[in-house]
Parts: sequence; structure tokens; C-alpha cells
Amino acid sequence: MKFTAEQIAGILEGEIVGNPMVEVFRLSKIEEGTLGSLTFLSNPKYLNYIYTTQASVTIVNNTFIPENDLTTTLIKVEDAYQAFSKLLEYYNHVKNNKSGIEQPSVISENVKYGSELYLGSFSYIGNNVVLGDNVKIYPNCFVGDNVIIGDNVTIFAGAKVFSETIIGNNCAIYSGAIIGSDGFGFAPHADGTYSKIPQIGNVIIEDNVDIGSCTTIDRATMGSTIIRKGVKLDNQIQVAHNVEIGENTVIAAQTGIAGSTKIGKNCMIGGQVGFAGHLTIGNNVRIQAQSGVGRNVKDGEVLQGSPTFGYTEFSKSYVHFKNLPKIISEFEELKKTINNKD
Repeated sequence: MKFTAEQIAGILEGEIVGNPMVEVFRLSKIEEGTLGSLTFLSNPKYLNYIYTTQASVTIVNNTFIPENDLTTTLIKVEDAYQAFSKLLEYYNHVKNNKSGIEQPSVISENVKYGSELYLGSFSYIGNNVVLGDNVKIYPNCFVGDNVIIGDNVTIFAGAKVFSETIIGNNCAIYSGAIIGSDGFGFAPHADGTYSKIPQIGNVIIEDNVDIGSCTTIDRATMGSTIIRKGVKLDNQIQVAHNVEIGENTVIAAQTGIAGSTKIGKNCMIGGQVGFAGHLTIGNNVRIQAQSGVGRNVKDGEVLQGSPTFGYTEFSKSYVHFKNLPKIISEFEELKKTINNKD
């Protein structure tokens, strides 16, 4: 896709300094700009690059006044960083604004869908599925029976949404994610074998949720696994059966949450955190990366370590842990001194 500086300035409500008809068709860092690319300058640290960049168009703040000659066309805006972010959103919208049903694909019986549906090739839609307006389902996706999906939902290539799942509005499910797979439930027997416990619940995903690539959210044994509105999940996260994640909580990659744990609102959870099952985690909790949580957590706690304890206490303790060999050596010397006196 090609855009002129004039078109971009119109989107951003900016002022052009230079050639309004110059075209761009890719984005670049200012230090790596080439002909046909669009970049931006907001950090003064990169100021020198604006005089050497080969980018065709550069977005700058209104306050920018060049001290030397420029080869790039400028678009002046109130805040260059925010304007560039807005442009990225617009670009994504245009790029992903597909519609129509590609072949081969399968739409089963009694499926209802709204306007502007995009169904990529080699995708499958099960029986009694309901899809809202502006749903985009990319190639090689699976949507099982009795699934309900709201408006403005994008399911990227290769994702799987299993039966009975309910997804709200304005959600994004990225490639390889699996929603509604069986929870890990097995009953042990006296002879050491196990039998499968049927998982007959579902997954409910509320509005404005993002689910990263290769993240798995298991269906409940009974009832629902629930992802509340505004939750953002990174790639490669495991959410077990009957877990509930509260509104606007963000969780980084490789975190694992065992069954029936409840996480509160507005929590921030680092990468590779592990949660034991049947815990209650409060609101506004912060948990540092690679922590192991094996107890209930109160509102507002900040935790680190495995097993976790208070972040301040952890930091103090870690200072002593780093010095442990020296402390032991000093302790041994002290023992020798005391023994020699005896």
C-alpha cells in the first residue's frame, strides 16, 4: 500500500513542509530510513539522524525547526510519537480490513454471521455458531460448535476456538492460540492408573481482550473459565480449567495458572510466573518475573521469589544471598577463633 505525504497529513491533521505528493510504502527507524519509507522523530537523542535519513517522510513535533538542509518531507504535528502510533493503528486497520469468504472453507449448518465477515481459506465454522459484525477469521482456523463471537473480533491464522466458547466484542486472538481445550483432569486409581474426568464447562472471554500466540485457555470442568474485560495475555501462557482473571490484568509470557485460581483486577504479572491451584489473588497485585505463587495474595501486594514473599524483603534478602559464601567463610573463621581460645 502506498500513501502520499498529503494523505498522511490528512489522517494526522498535520502540516506539510516539503513535497506533499511524495509517496511512502513502508515504515522505518529514522536512522535506517530509505527512499519510500516513513519515519518519525520524537526523542531528541535521535535529532542528528533527521539530517542524514533517506526516509521520504518524517513526522516531527510542531516545535521542530531544522538547523540544516533536509532531504525528507516533514509532517508537523502536536506529538510525533502519538501521531506515529495513530498511524500504525490506521495502517493495521487498512491492512486487516478484509471481507468475504474464501474457498476452500466450511460453514456448517445454522451459522449466523453479521456484516463484513472475513473467513480465510481452509477455515472451519461448526454448527450453530453466531458471529457478530466485522469478524475476521484468518486461514486455517477452527471454530467449534455453539461458539458465540461478538463484533470486531479478529482470530488470526491457525488459532482454535473449541465448542461452547463465548467471546465478547473487540477481541484479538493471535496465531496458534487454543481456546476451550480440555482441562487437565484425571482421577487416580489404586493400581496407579488414571481415568479422564470429562470437562463439560466452557470458556468466557469478555470485551477488549487480547490473547497472544500459542496461549492455551482450558474449558472448565463445570461452569466457566472466565477472562474478564480488558485482560491482555502475552504469548505462550497456560490458563487452566475454572481459572478467573480479573479486569485489565496483564500477564507476560510463559506464565502458568493452575486450576480454579482467581486473579483480581488490574494486576501486573511478569513472565514465567507459576501459580498453584485454588488460590485467590487480590486486586492491584504486582508479581515479578519467575516467581512461584503458592499462597493467597492480598490486594496491592508486590511479590518476588519462589516461593514468593514481599518484594522489599526479597531485595534485602538477595543482598545477603549474594554474599553467602563470604558470610560462611567469615563464620568459619569466627568458629576457629572461638575454638582456639577454648
